[in-house]
Amino acid sequence: MLVLLPPSEGKTAPDSGAPLDLGGLSSPGLTPWREKVLDALVEVSARPDGVATLGVGSSLADEVARNVRLRTSPTAPAAHVYTGVLYAAAGLADLSGEPAALAARSVRVVSALWGLVAPDDAIPAYRLSMGTDLPGVGPLARAWRDALADELDPRAADELVVDCRSAAYLAAWRPTGAPAWVTVRVERELDGKRSVVSHHAKHTRGVLTRHLVTRPGPVPADAEQLAHAAGELVGSELHDVELAPAGRGARVLSLVVR
Repeated sequence: MLVLLPPSEGKTAPDSGAPLDLGGLSSPGLTPWREKVLDALVEVSARPDGVATLGVGSSLADEVARNVRLRTSPTAPAAHVYTGVLYAAAGLADLSGEPAALAARSVRVVSALWGLVAPDDAIPAYRLSMGTDLPGVGPLARAWRDALADELDPRAADELVVDCRSAAYLAAWRPTGAPAWVTVRVERELDGKRSVVSHHAKHTRGVLTRHLVTRPGPVPADAEQLAHAAGELVGSELHDVELAPAGRGARVLSLVVR
């Protein structure tokens, strides 16, 4: 099982910790691209127009300035650095024992800066989104595409892919020839009618992620087994679960909330 998450926009900067060691991150095949993107981000962030170039508001100028010090800033496990609604619900930082080991094997964050991040990878807080056209690199989703394919295509050929990413991060890699690729959609049911929601979507995807790595029993290996596992949340976190019929591309797992 491979669970793909988007990063959080907000991040908690570690107060202490070792400086960044790119060679110590998981997926070492991505190191050359990590070096390239990191160098470009540091250079852009030091420019007077860095805030505008990175597409953020002036209120985030301090976070952009912090990018300049990324190679020497303290690091912490990604599960502690990424914060926000999804990560609060997933609680990856609180796991121990076999659930923590399963999360380390199965959960990956698709990142504009690092390409892929495992929950226990030591990273600093940073400001960069996948929709950025980064000078010296280009549009990041396109820049990462081949490198991510080299890393993820072999896993997608053999494992269930549970895709919780947003559209910007989906653009960086789509499985090709994956027998079991499932995107997770969150819907609200009101008066018998369903509509896609965004307010609870991050929370609900986080709840599903935590359930998948903490529930007893075999790890889901296909879409039907994933739907069954998600169905265990009906009555507590969910109102219903619906798996769309197989077709071209990803199957859609709808998690229905009230």
